[in-house]
Amino acid sequence: MRMLVPAIHLFLILAATVSTGLVRAADLPGVFAAYATPLEEPWNQVIHQALERAATAGRIRYSWQDQLATPAAMTAGLQAGLVHSPKIIVADGTDALAEITAVADAHHEVAFLVGTDESPVAPNLSVFESDLAEPAYLCGVLAGRLTKSGVVGVVAGRSDEAVHHSINAYAQGARHVNPAVRVKVAFINSWYDPPKAKQAALKQIADGADLIWAEREGAIEAACERGVLAFGNLVDQHHEGPGTVITGPVWSMVPLVEHAVTQAVAGEVRGENYIGFSSLARRGAVLAPWHGWDKKIPADIMALVEQKRREIESGILIVTPSTARPVSD
Repeated sequence: MRMLVPAIHLFLILAATVSTGLVRAADLPGVFAAYATPLEEPWNQVIHQALERAATAGRIRYSWQDQLATPAAMTAGLQAGLVHSPKIIVADGTDALAEITAVADAHHEVAFLVGTDESPVAPNLSVFESDLAEPAYLCGVLAGRLTKSGVVGVVAGRSDEAVHHSINAYAQGARHVNPAVRVKVAFINSWYDPPKAKQAALKQIADGADLIWAEREGAIEAACERGVLAFGNLVDQHHEGPGTVITGPVWSMVPLVEHAVTQAVAGEVRGENYIGFSSLARRGAVLAPWHGWDKKIPADIMALVEQKRREIESGILIVTPSTARPVSD
């Protein structure tokens, strides 16, 4: 998912035309993002691309810092970001939630959007998460119907309830269409370690898996080398293996960013739970573009996936997997 980048990379929008006329960059709400891992990690990229899109549209001023992997580094990064007087701070709360909460408590005028499955904290700390259960279920339906060996694999990062939720949804989808399918699950105990993810995928392939969900970066490379199919994760990863990557669960922060920016412009600061933005119905979670795979996959399978997608979006099918740690069959 990385290389070292400058501490703070500030994108200034010089001017933007809006309904009230010309807006100076200094008048736009500032957004600072604090990433625990290198910017290249797909989870970071989803947030980064949504914020860059808002900046390019003249909606915000955007700055960021990555590789804030320890609580002390996260605290220092947040303090550096506050120098730019942001209206919104987006932060990864995985390993430094207490520290982020303390900084938020000292700056009630700033809206904090924190990536965590914990509860929001009034008056200004809202929470969000990349809940990919719904598109993961659809990928599971595909996996269950496409596998020839009857074995599919998942290479995941760290053991985390949000990750468990998506993996269990994937397994649920696969078993709904193929009760005999076996699902292999491997955790690499890191959010970003491509070599380790590749080795885990190679082991699953050696154990019979003919389709790998690359929940972490690195597993796609193994699938390409061994000639098995794969799903990407979080972002469209088709370019990493055009003949290998079918689609994958994709997370979008665009709907949430638009909501948060609208609140900032209105001068509203709240502590809310935004996890519900990650859904097919709200377009916060989708399947990655097919890039022609929809023409290669048997029509009956594509029709089934489309049927399930419509059922989920309309509320007929509710995907409610467990958050318990998944284990291999």
